[in-house]
Amino acid sequence: MTKIPILGFVAYSGTGKTTLLLKILPLLKAKGLRIGMIKHTHHKKFDIDHPGKDSYRLRQAGADQMLVASRKRWALMVEMDDKPEEPDLEQLLAHLDQNKLDLILVEGFKHERFPKIEVHRPSLNHPRFRFDPSIIAIASDAPPAEPTDLPVLDMNHPEQIVAFIEERLLPD
Repeated sequence: MTKIPILGFVAYSGTGKTTLLLKILPLLKAKGLRIGMIKHTHHKKFDIDHPGKDSYRLRQAGADQMLVASRKRWALMVEMDDKPEEPDLEQLLAHLDQNKLDLILVEGFKHERFPKIEVHRPSLNHPRFRFDPSIIAIASDAPPAEPTDLPVLDMNHPEQIVAFIEERLLPD
């Protein structure tokens, strides 16, 4: 699937996956790591450009693939037809240049098998993802209501989660 370590963050919507990743990413970057990121969204049609922009107008006019580039970044938008299934993680990973990355973080894709940290807030009363043997740790803001054999990481201390990532996934 990948040449480099991959780690997902899964949780129910509104639990704080993105908020946690926003704290973890700068800490990983400060260690000199090159991070790839894939985020799943449930919004079927989303735009990263906006109505009125040339790239938006060209895509709306019929471009199946729209690549926008500048000196600092480029982005590729690919229209997926009206297929009912979502792209799987492996299809998306193929678009990352893994030779220029040290770690890939994934938000979502909870039904696919790859190492994941479950973000869990007991106060929200959501059940845990016990069905998923790919979960290697739990990031929580309180002790889980039920006992677990998995490491429990304090999501209010992102440096603890970064240390776990370094220890478990990154080579020396």
